[in-house]
Amino acid sequence: MKIPTISGIIDRRILINYAVDPAIAKQIVPAPFSPKIINGKAIVGICLIRLKNIRLKGLPAIFGFGSENGAHRIAVEWTEGDEQKDGVYIPRRDTSLRFNALVGGRLFPGKHHYAKFDVKEDGQHYHVAFKSSDDTLISIDAQLTDSFNPQSVFKNLSTASAFFKAGSLGYSPNSNKYDGLLLNTFKWEVKPLKVDNVVSSFFEDESIFPKGSVTFDNALLMKNIEHEWSSVADKPFC
Repeated sequence: MKIPTISGIIDRRILINYAVDPAIAKQIVPAPFSPKIINGKAIVGICLIRLKNIRLKGLPAIFGFGSENGAHRIAVEWTEGDEQKDGVYIPRRDTSLRFNALVGGRLFPGKHHYAKFDVKEDGQHYHVAFKSSDDTLISIDAQLTDSFNPQSVFKNLSTASAFFKAGSLGYSPNSNKYDGLLLNTFKWEVKPLKVDNVVSSFFEDESIFPKGSVTFDNALLMKNIEHEWSSVADKPFC
């Protein structure tokens, strides 16, 4: 799906990341994608992102709008010609804007579900939650910390940061194709979050993730990032 380049600000982005049995992740990820494996685990998660000043590139910020959004993501890789590509498969998107839910998958990439968000944050503590129109829910309570989770499958914060930076290209299912969308950030900086509580109806659904196959791994925070979204060639269903 071809769209003009969109620019704006990532006001706040929280990445909630889980480590999953690769065999389970492979059942969820469709061809031509394959789960990307690190230290024997596939990586899945949710991106909770608040956007502001979203507008066509070149327009003044006054013409922009904002929204809260959630995206369920799976880190993937695939081959194009002789080149291996990295990115994310996004089976689900949620948004606080009814307009986005109406036109998502039609005027811009990715179908969206309308969701009601509950957000409380003070720069140190973060509570972000949503419940969607089909009762999918996510909730996280976290606080800034200087320490990256020592039990993570990632060696350290730098390793995790590089891994997720490589996932700037995302594909979402839409009819008989996967809509492609590329995120270009003008700087990349993540900080670790200490998670006090996290709930996910998707990752806690044992019909999808059998007991013991998925564990919380880490959470990361990004703030005040200028960025652009641009479309890439769609991929047909295999």
